[in-house]
Amino acid sequence: MNDDASAAVRRRFDERAPEYDQSEMHRSLADAVAAFADIAHVESVLDVGTGTGLVLRAIRASGGEQRMVGVDLSPGMLAVARAALPQAEFIKADAAHLPLADASVDLVTCVTVLHLIPDAATAVAEWARVLRPGGRAITATFAEVDRSQHGNRHGSAPSPQAQHDRFRTPELIAALLDGAGLVRRRHEFWTLGGDTVLLAEFEKAPVTQ
Repeated sequence: MNDDASAAVRRRFDERAPEYDQSEMHRSLADAVAAFADIAHVESVLDVGTGTGLVLRAIRASGGEQRMVGVDLSPGMLAVARAALPQAEFIKADAAHLPLADASVDLVTCVTVLHLIPDAATAVAEWARVLRPGGRAITATFAEVDRSQHGNRHGSAPSPQAQHDRFRTPELIAALLDGAGLVRRRHEFWTLGGDTVLLAEFEKAPVTQ
């Protein structure tokens, strides 16, 4: 992400951090992602664009005891995340430059963040790099947005960076991740109010004998 875009996103989410968890949509979507993810046999989870750590918290609440890492650009969001889930590791980092070793993660989650990343292909390539063979990525992208109320209902003005239509269908999100060698296995739609979110699971090919 270029410096100007990064700074704009960081400022916006720093401002939102104190009230972010008050949104029913944010909390309910995190729970939906945790339910969608099959965490059996998962030893490590990376949440990209973790914000206040809601997704990692939901996974932990569902019984997960995995190593958990969250990355985000916003110091304000990360401060909330660290206070809420001290067992996890939260790192200030760009989604396109993940500070993790190759093949070190079983599951990557990225929830309503891809539309904020100008170079999404580079970010997704980073997921593929840090995922172990057979590892999975779970995305949540907006399929339908109530644009007339989206900002007010979720406690903020609409983002100038938001391009929700970029990944609104299974085919669009699959085309992006397929370029990084991640194959779509399943998807479903989740709806709350005027918002519909596409949940999709992708797999990195296992090592063949």
